[in-house]
This record gives sequence, structure tokens and C-alpha cells, in this order.
Amino acid sequence: MRALPVWVAAAWWGSLTTLGFFVVPMLFVHLPSPAMAGAMAARLFSVQTAVSTVCGLLLLVIFRSKRTLTPVDTAQAATLFVVAGVLLALLVEFGVAPRIVSRDNLALWHKVGSAMYLTQWMCAAVVFGKLAKH
Repeated sequence: MRALPVWVAAAWWGSLTTLGFFVVPMLFVHLPSPAMAGAMAARLFSVQTAVSTVCGLLLLVIFRSKRTLTPVDTAQAATLFVVAGVLLALLVEFGVAPRIVSRDNLALWHKVGSAMYLTQWMCAAVVFGKLAKH
């Protein structure tokens, strides 16, 4: 049971890594058109937002539980990164993605969304690293 927070953090970081660095680039290489790849990537990123939110909420619940699964100092240090990562996921989904889909200044919003995704990935990596140490 003590390994649960590490597994949740690993699932969060691993899903972000797999989708952002492997699956989506492969879509653009192997699908017939960039429009098809972009549409599929948008759907996958929406699912990733749900995964990130569920993992983040689970970690916050675990950190606050009466059963000490994570040392208090580690939980406190990781909480900021969990909250930041989940907020970034939600901002990309509901703030940036609609602008990308509507092709409203596509280059700008794609760069903003990519930077926010990378920052979310770094937050998940920090959380995973902090929890894996203990």
C-alpha cells in the first residue's frame, strides 16, 4: 500500500511521456494528413487531461489521508507540483485547445499549449522523483 503514491505518480508521468513524446509525433508521421493527425491528437490530449486530473486528485487524497502512505514533508513538497500540473492540464484543455481547434492564431497557441504540456510533464516528473526517493 505504501507504493501506491509512487505508482500513481508513475502512471501520470508515464502517460504524459508516452502521449506527448511518442504517440502524437507518430500520428503526424503515419496518418495521411496533418489535419487527421491533429484531430486525433486533440482527442488523445483530452483523454490525457482526464488521466492527469484523476492522478492528481488521487495523489492529493493520498497526501491528506490519515494512513501515512507518504512522509509529511514529501507530501507537502509534492503538493504544489501536483496542483500546478493539474491546473496546467485543465488550462490547456479548456483555454488553449479550443483556440488550436478553431485555428485562431494556430502557431502561437500551439507553442503556448506545448510549453504548458512540457511544464505539466516536468511537474509530474518532480512529483514522481520526490515520491520515488521514499
